[in-house]
Amino acid sequence: MFDYDWFHGHQFKEQQNDAKVRCGLRRFPKLTRDSAMDNRDFRRFFDDLRTRTLIYLRDGFSYEFRDFSDVNSKAHMTFECEPVDEQYKVGAFVISVPFEDIVRVEVFAVPPDEMPVELPPITGFRSRGDGSQ
Repeated sequence: MFDYDWFHGHQFKEQQNDAKVRCGLRRFPKLTRDSAMDNRDFRRFFDDLRTRTLIYLRDGFSYEFRDFSDVNSKAHMTFECEPVDEQYKVGAFVISVPFEDIVRVEVFAVPPDEMPVELPPITGFRSRGDGSQ
Protein backbone atom coordinates (compact mmCIF):
# COMPACT_ATOMS: atom_id res chain seq x y z
CA MET A 1 0.00 0.00 0.00
CA PHE A 2 1.28 3.45 -0.91
CA ASP A 3 2.57 5.67 1.87
CA TYR A 4 2.63 9.40 1.13
CA ASP A 5 5.78 9.70 3.30
CA TRP A 6 7.76 7.99 0.52
CA PHE A 7 7.90 11.28 -1.33
CA HIS A 8 7.12 14.24 0.87
CA GLY A 9 8.69 16.26 3.58
CA HIS A 10 10.99 15.10 6.28
CA GLN A 11 10.56 11.36 5.70
CA PHE A 12 11.72 11.51 2.08
CA LYS A 13 14.70 13.68 3.06
CA GLU A 14 15.54 11.13 5.77
CA GLN A 15 15.56 8.33 3.18
CA GLN A 16 17.89 10.33 0.94
CA ASN A 17 20.15 11.25 3.85
CA ASP A 18 20.27 7.65 5.11
CA ALA A 19 21.29 6.39 1.67
CA LYS A 20 24.10 8.96 1.58
CA VAL A 21 25.31 8.10 5.10
CA ARG A 22 25.34 4.37 4.33
CA CYS A 23 27.24 4.97 1.07
CA GLY A 24 29.75 7.11 2.95
CA LEU A 25 30.23 4.51 5.69
CA ARG A 26 31.07 1.92 3.01
CA ARG A 27 33.78 4.26 1.74
CA PHE A 28 35.03 5.00 5.28
CA PRO A 29 34.45 1.69 7.14
CA LYS A 30 36.46 2.68 10.24
CA LEU A 31 34.06 5.53 11.05
CA THR A 32 30.87 5.09 13.02
CA ARG A 33 27.52 6.62 12.17
CA ASP A 34 27.83 8.85 15.24
CA SER A 35 31.28 10.20 14.40
CA ALA A 36 31.21 10.24 10.60
CA MET A 37 29.90 13.78 10.11
CA ASP A 38 32.76 15.14 12.24
CA ASN A 39 35.31 13.70 9.80
CA ARG A 40 36.31 16.25 7.14
CA ASP A 41 36.94 13.65 4.40
CA PHE A 42 33.67 11.87 5.09
CA ARG A 43 31.74 15.13 5.06
CA ARG A 44 33.26 16.18 1.74
CA PHE A 45 32.42 12.78 0.24
CA PHE A 46 28.89 12.91 1.72
CA ASP A 47 28.25 16.39 0.31
CA ASP A 48 29.28 15.27 -3.19
CA LEU A 49 27.00 12.23 -3.25
CA ARG A 50 23.97 12.26 -5.54
CA THR A 51 20.75 10.42 -4.77
CA ARG A 52 18.54 8.75 -7.32
CA THR A 53 14.97 7.60 -6.76
CA LEU A 54 13.32 4.77 -8.66
CA ILE A 55 9.56 4.24 -8.59
CA TYR A 56 8.15 0.78 -9.30
CA LEU A 57 4.53 0.34 -10.32
CA ARG A 58 2.12 -2.54 -9.94
CA ASP A 59 2.07 -3.15 -13.72
CA GLY A 60 5.85 -3.71 -13.86
CA PHE A 61 6.75 -0.27 -15.19
CA SER A 62 9.39 1.75 -13.36
CA TYR A 63 10.57 5.35 -13.56
CA GLU A 64 13.50 7.34 -12.26
CA PHE A 65 12.07 10.30 -10.39
CA ARG A 66 13.58 13.66 -11.26
CA ASP A 67 11.27 16.29 -9.71
CA PHE A 68 7.68 16.86 -8.67
CA SER A 69 5.44 18.62 -11.14
CA ASP A 70 3.64 21.60 -9.65
CA VAL A 71 0.07 20.53 -10.34
CA ASN A 72 -2.86 20.58 -7.96
CA SER A 73 -3.76 16.90 -7.72
CA LYS A 74 -4.91 14.76 -4.86
CA ALA A 75 -5.69 11.53 -6.74
CA HIS A 76 -2.32 10.91 -8.39
CA MET A 77 1.33 11.88 -8.26
CA THR A 78 2.63 13.93 -11.17
CA PHE A 79 6.37 14.14 -11.65
CA GLU A 80 9.12 14.63 -14.19
CA CYS A 81 11.08 11.47 -14.77
CA GLU A 82 14.54 10.81 -16.14
CA PRO A 83 14.16 9.53 -19.71
CA VAL A 84 16.30 6.65 -20.93
CA ASP A 85 15.51 6.71 -24.62
CA GLU A 86 17.36 9.39 -26.60
CA GLN A 87 14.19 10.74 -28.24
CA TYR A 88 12.82 11.76 -24.83
CA LYS A 89 16.02 13.44 -23.58
CA VAL A 90 15.43 16.55 -25.69
CA GLY A 91 12.58 17.76 -23.47
CA ALA A 92 10.78 17.04 -20.25
CA PHE A 93 8.82 13.85 -19.63
CA VAL A 94 6.03 14.41 -17.09
CA ILE A 95 3.78 11.56 -16.01
CA SER A 96 0.89 11.05 -13.62
CA VAL A 97 0.64 7.87 -11.57
CA PRO A 98 -2.24 6.86 -9.30
CA PHE A 99 -0.87 6.56 -5.77
CA GLU A 100 -2.29 3.05 -5.35
CA ASP A 101 -0.21 1.82 -8.33
CA ILE A 102 3.10 2.59 -6.58
CA VAL A 103 4.42 -0.59 -5.01
CA ARG A 104 8.05 0.24 -4.21
CA VAL A 105 10.38 3.21 -4.02
CA GLU A 106 14.17 2.91 -4.01
CA VAL A 107 16.45 5.74 -2.99
CA PHE A 108 20.14 5.16 -3.54
CA ALA A 109 23.25 7.28 -3.26
CA VAL A 110 26.17 7.24 -5.66
CA PRO A 111 29.37 9.31 -5.96
CA PRO A 112 29.19 11.48 -9.09
CA ASP A 113 32.53 10.20 -10.37
CA GLU A 114 31.37 6.57 -10.04
CA MET A 115 27.96 7.02 -11.63
CA PRO A 116 27.32 4.20 -14.09
CA VAL A 117 27.60 5.23 -17.72
CA GLU A 118 24.46 3.28 -18.53
CA LEU A 119 21.37 4.01 -16.50
CA PRO A 120 19.42 1.05 -15.13
CA PRO A 121 16.72 -0.07 -17.55
CA ILE A 122 13.62 1.97 -16.85
CA THR A 123 10.72 -0.08 -18.11
CA GLY A 124 8.35 2.88 -18.18
CA PHE A 125 9.69 3.68 -21.63
CA ARG A 126 8.73 0.51 -23.44
CA SER A 127 7.95 1.23 -27.05
CA ARG A 128 5.30 -1.49 -27.20
CA GLY A 129 2.90 -2.78 -24.58
CA ASP A 130 4.24 -6.35 -24.77
CA GLY A 131 7.51 -5.33 -23.10
CA SER A 132 9.72 -5.53 -26.18
CA GLN A 133 11.90 -2.60 -27.13
